[in-house]
Amino acid sequence: MIFPIEYFIGLILIGICAGFASGLLGVGGGFLIVPLQYFLLKYIGVEPNIAILISFGTSLAIIIPTALSGAYRHAKTMDGIIKPGIKLGLFGIIGGLIGGLIASTIPSRILEIIFGCLLLFIAIKNIIDINNERQEAKIPFNIISIGIIGILVGFSSGLLGVGGGIFLIAILTTLLGFSLIESIGTSSIFISLTAIGGFISYIISGWGVSTFPYSIGYVNIINFLLIAAFSVPLASIGAKISHKIPQKKLKIIFSILVLYIALKMIGILP
Repeated sequence: MIFPIEYFIGLILIGICAGFASGLLGVGGGFLIVPLQYFLLKYIGVEPNIAILISFGTSLAIIIPTALSGAYRHAKTMDGIIKPGIKLGLFGIIGGLIGGLIASTIPSRILEIIFGCLLLFIAIKNIIDINNERQEAKIPFNIISIGIIGILVGFSSGLLGVGGGIFLIAILTTLLGFSLIESIGTSSIFISLTAIGGFISYIISGWGVSTFPYSIGYVNIINFLLIAAFSVPLASIGAKISHKIPQKKLKIIFSILVLYIALKMIGILP
């Protein structure tokens, strides 16, 4: 299969946008990498069911080095984010592995709608809470809540090919009383671990099934190398900038971006 030049240009642009968003907002960038990769793969004629799974699997592979880049920058600036991020992430690996294995059994259109609806909920929740700097903790941060949250967010990560940062940030700020910037830093550590479970599951479930060239299971090597080459350095830049932007502005940027992607995945926007 010969890839057109615009395909490579598209991958580079995805890497730049997703990497910057990852560092800035404490997400893996999967909520951009998945739909943009999916649209790009369909553009070159890849069948939708294969395209969505390649997008999920490759996204998780890209998220690992991208999130680590942002996490390193956040950890240098903030104290107290490494331990909670690792604790949540260890449970997230388990959830990610389960979610990734289940994803290959669900039709692509259903996955698109699930992905879009979850993002829509998060966007609306962030818009409602736009003026809240920090909310009261509604549940304790202990081994039970860590285990439940880690596995559930990890499951969504594996199922939908995202790091799970967009879900974790909403949970940390709404239920556990974290500030937005604390949630972003903790999330960046969490998703760099969680993505490992999902990444492995997409290699296993796609082994001998995926027909897309230059792929290991549902993880495409070309997409991974080209996107990661730009997303990793941009994540570090985004993380550095996030500490200089007021939290309200960060929430506005986060909400608008998530809302747009949600409406596009559901099919409301062309």
